[in-house]
Amino acid sequence: MPIKPAQAAASEHVVSTMNGWMMLLVNLALLVGAAYVVSHAAEGSLIQVLGGLLGLGGFIMLLGYFTLQPNQARVLMLFGAYKGTVRDSGFHWANPFYSRTRGTASQKDTASHEGQRNRARGVRLAGGLGFQWLTTKLSLRARNFNSDTLKVNDKRGNPVEIAAVVVWRVENTAQAVFDVDDYTSYVEIQSESAIRSVASHYAYDQGEDHEITLRGGADEVALALKDELQIRLAKAGVIVEEARLTHLAYAPEIAPVMLRRQQAEAIIAARRIIVQNAVVMVHMALDELDKKNVVKLDDERKAAMVSNLLVVLCGSSDPSPVINTGTLYT
Repeated sequence: MPIKPAQAAASEHVVSTMNGWMMLLVNLALLVGAAYVVSHAAEGSLIQVLGGLLGLGGFIMLLGYFTLQPNQARVLMLFGAYKGTVRDSGFHWANPFYSRTRGTASQKDTASHEGQRNRARGVRLAGGLGFQWLTTKLSLRARNFNSDTLKVNDKRGNPVEIAAVVVWRVENTAQAVFDVDDYTSYVEIQSESAIRSVASHYAYDQGEDHEITLRGGADEVALALKDELQIRLAKAGVIVEEARLTHLAYAPEIAPVMLRRQQAEAIIAARRIIVQNAVVMVHMALDELDKKNVVKLDDERKAAMVSNLLVVLCGSSDPSPVINTGTLYT
């Protein structure tokens, strides 16, 4: 049995409508004329019937008015067929039979995801087999989606808690309406999936040499998250303006251990710097003694002096000086 090819993405085309104020004058004139004809025509005559039909048409025309604010659009659908998108703000009139609502996924289909998000807030989601009905008006403004705090495993397998904010807007209204059931829910689900995917490709911190980490490479991680989101949300006609992490921490079960590890790594790094600089200072001291001919030291006394200086410079507490009252060799 041959496999059917994937359905092509819906393509948006912008259309214009009639000016609402002009059509309102025509509409009022039609209603007034119909009322005049009905009232002055002979009862039961054909002219009176035509006047009644004219008035009925005028009342139906009243259903064709709608307004759009800046950065708002309306998708025009006539008996299920896509007729175009209106993007101009103002007062408009269009075919009264254009749909004002659109069906999306049933509540039963979306209950599992929304229930997971609302369960923590104590909100009980009402299930059902009916459809949710959404308006054909779409906002083209930029929106924010703040994800919940997710627990994922980083590149090393350590559990971390992560959350992000995604700034997005609808670009292709036809795709947003016809290619996905509910584009807002689609954005939320795909955003959380992208966050999990990106977090698993980076270590939390202390990666290999020149390796980007979640903690140290915030800009690089944000760019990778934005690219991942754009690939996933392109099907819904959505443009991702920005994506950034808002929360990043080790999971509570390993946080104390990782804190001790970070403290140990910080101590080691500090000791490394102290030792390197102490060696430089000892070398400078020996060179100055030799150059200025202050004292002549054999290898054994040099070794003792190096040992004492390193103890003083690298010690974690102040040393207690010991005064030698004898000779250099006693």
